[in-house]
Amino acid sequence: MASKCFFALPPLLRVTALRSARAFSVLNRPPPKYEANVPLNLCERSTLAAGSAVMSLLNPRRGGMSDGSLVELLLILLTDLIAALGETTATPYFIYRLRDAMLSSPTGRRILRDRPRITSLTMSVTMLRALPENSVGLTYVDWLDREGVSPDTRDSVKYIDNEECAYVMQRYRESHDFYHALTGLPVFVEGEVALKAFEFANTLLPMAGLSTFAVTRMKPAERSRFWHTYLPWALSNGLNSKDIINVYWEEELERDVDDLRTELGIERPPDLRETRKTVRKERRAAKDKREKIGGLMAN
Repeated sequence: MASKCFFALPPLLRVTALRSARAFSVLNRPPPKYEANVPLNLCERSTLAAGSAVMSLLNPRRGGMSDGSLVELLLILLTDLIAALGETTATPYFIYRLRDAMLSSPTGRRILRDRPRITSLTMSVTMLRALPENSVGLTYVDWLDREGVSPDTRDSVKYIDNEECAYVMQRYRESHDFYHALTGLPVFVEGEVALKAFEFANTLLPMAGLSTFAVTRMKPAERSRFWHTYLPWALSNGLNSKDIINVYWEEELERDVDDLRTELGIERPPDLRETRKTVRKERRAAKDKREKIGGLMAN
């Protein structure tokens, strides 16, 4: 019966039906759902996720602007792979779970409706520097200045087909530096891994969890700090705090940052830069002492 109905269609409609029924392939890719979208089939998604996971272990840090050097271009490539890893591993379940967390919150629903973007154009650095002491906005811009980074280095989402879920991933990506500012964690590997552990506990996005495998690249002292200090902090605060994806950062800029931390249920971890500085001073003092004792014994 179905075949009779099919052949009863005009020739042009029959061709259209056959094309739409053809299996997804490189030669038969469906049209993009939004401007930057690149639809992937299961094989392509799995291959991209696996390759990105391996390469991202080489450099779990955020990307920056390139000065044209080969090293900088390679870092940009690695950053693109990290972004691809986040998108390909977030579907089909995890990004929908995060979207549902936003839909369950009045603020999250407003963010999804308004779809604000965090860039240097939408959030003037000059305006941020004029905000009150200890405000969220000033804390954020001070962190950007201290770490030498910009909010304009976040890639556009490509590999998530649902447009609303693609925005959720974009929002998560662009809010990452606010998470840094809120926790005080720096951008070098040790700080990034600690923050990714916190993000994984809070958002359940697989990419954040996979990024913590970069702990294998750390020095023994750094790994010890991660296992004994920063991982327990990340799990406790990530699991017990509110969903940070639901913070409307644009509306919180003038608020006292400590009040926001209290409301979210986030405690700042030990200052990682100060910890490393103290360790270096202790090592230098110990070295000077050994050299002094060696000199006295030689005399």
